[in-house]
Amino acid sequence: MKKIKLRFHRPKRLRELHIRNNIPNMITSGNLLCGMLSLILVVRGHILPAAWMIPCAVFFDFMDGKVARAMGVSSDFGVEFDSLGDVVSFGVAPAILVYSASLQNLPGITGALAAAFFALCGALRLARFNVVHMPGPFQGLPIPAGGLFLVSFVLSGLIGSIPAWALAVITALTGALMISSVPYGNLKTIKKGCMNKPKLYGLLTFMISMLILERGTGMLINIAIYLVSGIVHFDWGKWLSLPEPVESEQQN
Repeated sequence: MKKIKLRFHRPKRLRELHIRNNIPNMITSGNLLCGMLSLILVVRGHILPAAWMIPCAVFFDFMDGKVARAMGVSSDFGVEFDSLGDVVSFGVAPAILVYSASLQNLPGITGALAAAFFALCGALRLARFNVVHMPGPFQGLPIPAGGLFLVSFVLSGLIGSIPAWALAVITALTGALMISSVPYGNLKTIKKGCMNKPKLYGLLTFMISMLILERGTGMLINIAIYLVSGIVHFDWGKWLSLPEPVESEQQN
């Protein structure tokens, strides 16, 4: 009789979890967490705290890419995960927030359609950004700016004084800007060491002054300026860049 040899397969070793490589993804999780908290707060009727979650999400969204580039651990997974978080925090959450605060007062499903249109445009904007990589300015309004613009109406306290139909138009137009080809300034285009620091400090001083002096309205003013800058084709990246040195002609 033939002897039957039993073979025992050892389980494959699990890949080591590199915490360093996942630090940017942990920061991105903060972005998604803020978006989810905003939605939960809206459901419970806490409109103003829900609105403040969106600026917090902007902070995490800014930091995850910055940390990934500084640590040299950028990955395709991180890009996709970042987009998923942005859809929730800057697409769905602001749309639901504005709908609950104002648009639900419109007759029928008009307000719901305006909010859904904004969220859909945000998702399309992110999908296009991940597939089409174009140098230079952003094509269309970035979704963090769009979401923060809508939320600023709540933070400024103007949400109650604006007619619901007017806010629905603003919501739809903001969504349309996100899927448009309107160029918006991209600070990533500024080469290392070529930042015009006096202009940068002046811009930061203006933005902070608006936040301090105008309080809640200051954020709306800052985002509105950026929103209009794309329509008039003002490139913040070029404005904040130092002029390139002119190469001296070689003598014959």
